[in-house]
Amino acid sequence: MRQLKVYTSLWAMQPHDQSDVKLPYDQVCAMVADAGFDGMAIDLGASDVAVAHAVRPHMQANGLTPLIVAFPKTIESLEDTLHMAADFGAPFVDVIGQVMPIALDEMVPVIEAWITMADRIGIPVQFETHRNCITNDLYTTLQLLDLIPEMRICADLSHYVVDREFWFPLSDHDLGLMSRILKRSDSFQGRVASRQQIQLQLDFPQHQKWVELFKGWWREGLADWRARNPSGDCIFVCELGPPEYAMTGPDGREMSNRWDEAQVIMAWVREIWDELGGDG
Repeated sequence: MRQLKVYTSLWAMQPHDQSDVKLPYDQVCAMVADAGFDGMAIDLGASDVAVAHAVRPHMQANGLTPLIVAFPKTIESLEDTLHMAADFGAPFVDVIGQVMPIALDEMVPVIEAWITMADRIGIPVQFETHRNCITNDLYTTLQLLDLIPEMRICADLSHYVVDREFWFPLSDHDLGLMSRILKRSDSFQGRVASRQQIQLQLDFPQHQKWVELFKGWWREGLADWRARNPSGDCIFVCELGPPEYAMTGPDGREMSNRWDEAQVIMAWVREIWDELGGDG
């Protein structure tokens, strides 16, 4: 049976809106569960292992599945995170690798070593499309995918929209490059970007062309995932980060309510999933 599982991010909940109030973990987990999210990503770049252990019992009490996001600075350092993720019951580890050789032929052994390590420990890894990491560049990542057939992606396309500064409307060539990423993606992250901004407000009129572009990509990615997977969980993480990801006005206040927007994205993605055939 195929199911869509929608998560949010602990990072996105600290704080969760313009109030700038950081709620305690028990309240955060209750809010997330009550809103209908299935799990929550724990970002070890924005926090640490101690935070992961502190929030874990509150996630368990609220029926939330943890997803571990790792930022390994050495090849070896990923191993402890993989063991922790297996113990937590995470479906996979989202790797934002901080080992970043310049040459492509030096990148390949890094990715292969992490995949081999994950296979030995028994928990999958996916490599997030993200800036300032080994998948920083779209073109390089596409070459890595060609060279490493077993490399799987967690698609956060916002980073490549900013990194490549794609003109709107995107050319057929550029859309094709993004489709190649989606065809190797086993999970997805939800944020809308433009060629200049990593995180746009969802209801501003001037942003609607970008909103529709990303909704189209999410539909394409989910449809392709369904075609490749007759069973299993498809995970989509709504990841709307606090400032300075979130834009602010001259008073330092965020220009939109990210908690509301995360729930909007969740509703969009669930609607797309249902239109594609739903669970089953």
